[in-house]
Amino acid sequence: MSTTDPTPDSHLLGAADIRALADAFGVKPTKQRGQNFVIDGNTVRRIVRAAEVTAEDAVVEVGPGLGSLTLALLETARHVTAVEIDPVLARHLPDTVAARMPGKADAFDLVLSDAMVVTELPGPAPTALVANLPYNVAVPVLLHMLATFPSIERTLVMVQSEVADRLAAKPGNKVYGVPSVKANWYADVKRSGAIGRNVFWPAPNVDSGLVSLIRRDPPVTTATRDEVFAVVDAAFAQRRKTLRAALAGWAGSAAAAEQALAAAGIDHKLRGEMLTVEQFAAIAENKPEHTPESKPERTPENKTGNKPE
Repeated sequence: MSTTDPTPDSHLLGAADIRALADAFGVKPTKQRGQNFVIDGNTVRRIVRAAEVTAEDAVVEVGPGLGSLTLALLETARHVTAVEIDPVLARHLPDTVAARMPGKADAFDLVLSDAMVVTELPGPAPTALVANLPYNVAVPVLLHMLATFPSIERTLVMVQSEVADRLAAKPGNKVYGVPSVKANWYADVKRSGAIGRNVFWPAPNVDSGLVSLIRRDPPVTTATRDEVFAVVDAAFAQRRKTLRAALAGWAGSAAAAEQALAAAGIDHKLRGEMLTVEQFAAIAENKPEHTPESKPERTPENKTGNKPE
């Protein structure tokens, strides 16, 4: 079957189509950019259904590659804007869309850019983010897009299974950490299924998972997002330590950290993995004021044998 003259029922890309397009464009998937192309039409349609994309949605897709998911999104969405970092893939994707779904060519835009630096998009404001995210940059790209485009109401991303577990983890879970808390600042997060390795070319050496994020209001707090995230980063930088010790650098001393925790109503003996995003916000609100001459306190958890300077 020709890859440029599809029948109405075969516009999605299968395994033979993907390989033919890659050969035609001289594309060799690279691990550096996390390029694993989906070769199964049922999988991309499953992703679109899980994302609850409707005819009213303007979707932004990060890392469209050869267009597998793009074409499935165009079946349903009002508009799709794809952000692609690879100039070769970006150059050819509009032609693939025009050839396989000519009636949807006007509903598609492409941005050649690193998604981490994108601050504006052509076309209507995005209401949904749907993407097969490169494993090595999945979390920072996801958080950047949620922060930059508040119009995104629903997100469905395919990421490495381990990353999916971290994003969807709840307080008390051993994999709960920085990605979990920061994602929860923006949205309610949950796992939405698993994806096997055999639907990709080349097949990755890890399984993938779907993560759903439904936008909600951030915690009510007088602290800014950056101030809250600074507490989160500090708490998990030394995640085996109690909050009193882990937040000593952030607060100015262990005693100051204990003061902030007490004001927030949080036991200073807890660890960061037990706290919700709302509790991190409460800590940020209560950061004590300290003077430059205040000296670091030597605590039982910081016995270096050195005298404070």
